[in-house]
Amino acid sequence: MSAITRRQMLGQTALFAGAPAIQGQSKRPPNIVLIMADDLGYGDLGCYGQKQIRTPNIDRLAAEGLRFTDAYSGCTVCAPSRSVLMTGRHMGHTSVRGNTGGQSLTESDVTMAMLLKKAGYATGGYGKWGLGDLGTPGVPPKKGFDEFFGYLHQVHAHNFYPRLLVHNEELYPLPGNEGGRQETYSHDVISEKSLAFIERNAKQPFFCYVPSTIPHWELLVPEDSFREYRGKFPERGFSRPGSRYADQPEMRAAYAAMVTRLDREVGRLMELVRKTGQEDNTLFLFTSDNGCALGIINEDYFGSSGGFRGHKQNLYEGGIRVPMIARWRGRVAAGRTSALPWSFCDMLPTLMEVAGVQPPGDIDGVSIAPTLMGREQTKKPEWQYWELPRWIGQEKRFADEIPMQAARNGEWKVVRPKPGAPLELYNLRSDPKETTDLVAREPAVLARMQAFLSTARTAPRQLHEPGVYYWDPPK
Repeated sequence: MSAITRRQMLGQTALFAGAPAIQGQSKRPPNIVLIMADDLGYGDLGCYGQKQIRTPNIDRLAAEGLRFTDAYSGCTVCAPSRSVLMTGRHMGHTSVRGNTGGQSLTESDVTMAMLLKKAGYATGGYGKWGLGDLGTPGVPPKKGFDEFFGYLHQVHAHNFYPRLLVHNEELYPLPGNEGGRQETYSHDVISEKSLAFIERNAKQPFFCYVPSTIPHWELLVPEDSFREYRGKFPERGFSRPGSRYADQPEMRAAYAAMVTRLDREVGRLMELVRKTGQEDNTLFLFTSDNGCALGIINEDYFGSSGGFRGHKQNLYEGGIRVPMIARWRGRVAAGRTSALPWSFCDMLPTLMEVAGVQPPGDIDGVSIAPTLMGREQTKKPEWQYWELPRWIGQEKRFADEIPMQAARNGEWKVVRPKPGAPLELYNLRSDPKETTDLVAREPAVLARMQAFLSTARTAPRQLHEPGVYYWDPPK
């Protein structure tokens, strides 16, 4: 993308007039680096209590910025969570609600990248997209990205030594991965592309979206990372019988190594922004797309769910509460912690306020930029909402069924743990681990939560037939 034009800069200057507390005396809008891990649990980072896995760079990001304790993903699985993030619409309204793969954003969907590009930003996406394959209206170049490199179909992203990746809308061969060989680790190539994007666009405002592919299964990492953790953890009973993933035998060691490798790449992004002189004008955000998957078939050995009930694929806290860190030197005060409840649908309006861009009027999210900047959050995200259909290829068959649902309003949370099941009610202030169902004791609260659920969703616009399973890796 060419350098920002004088006309675009004048337009940005006009927009900044409406956000002086954020922009201050900045001569250009801030850069935004949004990093999202894949299946990283709330408790997988040192700054969130992890003791066995090293994450020094992300921990430094938290120490130099703001760490949220009550931030939530858009959903409890990959693709829908990304749809919520990109569109600012929660799971009751966003376009992609299933996780079977192949669902696409629609032509009418407006993404944060589209808004930032229109405002003069260079926009790049690097990693796992999951919101539209080749030939659909949801491919990244049609959704605001000047450059995309990585995996379009989320299922393909579960293989770290693929023959091909996608660059914009073209296939990109990876050398040494033909015939089952494992010479080029896809995560590393993707990381290099994200660094090149920042270096190439350092003289203009940029939005760098890095939806990392790790530490999602398959649990497989190069030797230079694996050796740090080899032999450190008991591996008995930690396996996936019949799995098609090419997991390493020491799977706990592999998982820990993948998290530390992700941390290394975060450190490289931070260092490059510093070297290019943009550290004081760059907002870093780090999060995860949903809760950790380790507890699905094995014990949560590392405490990845942070002590919360549940994990990926369900709507208890362990499945949807995620790490969230924001750093912007000189603008976001260092060493702070916030307990403000907010979710991925609030990210779009937040970034638009930071960039001085007007968000669409039909979104569900609320900007939490005042909290970032240490000001009073007069308008708070009042409700958080999630849902999930019978998603292992069964959405269309069960289209009329009430899906799994959850909603949070202040200290109260309601959960429908399975499609069509009765509701459960929890007070997260006194019972953050969701151990005591208060449905019988709090009828008035339950009625209020039920009233919200009854109006929180519209019927999905696209549903898939059975037959595509999210864990099948590409052949």
